[in-house]
This record gives sequence, structure tokens and C-alpha cells, in this order.
Amino acid sequence: MRETSDRIRHAISFEVIALAIVTPLGVMFFGISLKDMGVVTLVSATIATGWNYIYNLGFDHAMQQLRGDVHKTPAIRVLHAVLFEAGLLIVLIPFIALYLGVGLWAAFIMDIALAGFYLVYAFCFNWAYDVIFPIPDTVGAREA
Repeated sequence: MRETSDRIRHAISFEVIALAIVTPLGVMFFGISLKDMGVVTLVSATIATGWNYIYNLGFDHAMQQLRGDVHKTPAIRVLHAVLFEAGLLIVLIPFIALYLGVGLWAAFIMDIALAGFYLVYAFCFNWAYDVIFPIPDTVGAREA
């Protein structure tokens, strides 16, 4: 299992890198102002950072209980990314609709586009993070 400081580094680096990529892309693709896209991405990232920490902690505990370790296969990485984004969609759609003054359907479409980016990004980022900062071996995890 990862230490709290590692989980915090993971969550913050995930969001900072994503903001640097997604904000200008959002301005370009959605045709909204940099200010509005900046608010949407910053608030979304803040919410996502908290969700990231809680979700990954829960996912790791579930993996530990179900599999006996927290090492992810490619299939588990896909499931991990999809479930993360699904949970985030539920929270972000109302915020986007209210802030931008659009209907829930328009907010849903925008959020789906953002989720598509984040789905691929989360898969790649988490895999790279695990390579750069490997999960410490636990007693018996490699023996199983």
C-alpha cells in the first residue's frame, strides 16, 4: 500500500499536469473564454483531487481484500480509470451546468468530452506513476 504522502503527491501531480493540458484544449474545443474554462477546470480539479485520494485509497483496500495485493493488471487499470471517471461525472455535471448557465444535457456533453480526455490521461498517468514511483513490496505480496 502507498503512504499518505505518496497519495498526496500522486493526486496533486495528476491534477497540475492535467490542468496544464486540458484548460487550453477546452478553450479551443468548447469555444468558451479562458476565464470560464479556467474556473471550470480549476473547480473540477479541486473536486477531482479530493475524489482521487478517497477513490484510490478505497480501490486499493478493495484490491487488497479481493486479490491480496494492490498491483494492477492492464484490465484492472481500465476498470480503475472508468469507475473513477463515472463517479466524478455525477458530481461535476451540476456544477458545469450552473456555472456556465447551460442545461444538464450540454453540461453532460461537455463533461463526457472532458471525461474522455481524463480517462485516457488517468490510465497513462497512473501507469507512468507506478513505474516512476513503484508500489513498495509488502511481505508475501511477491510470494503469492
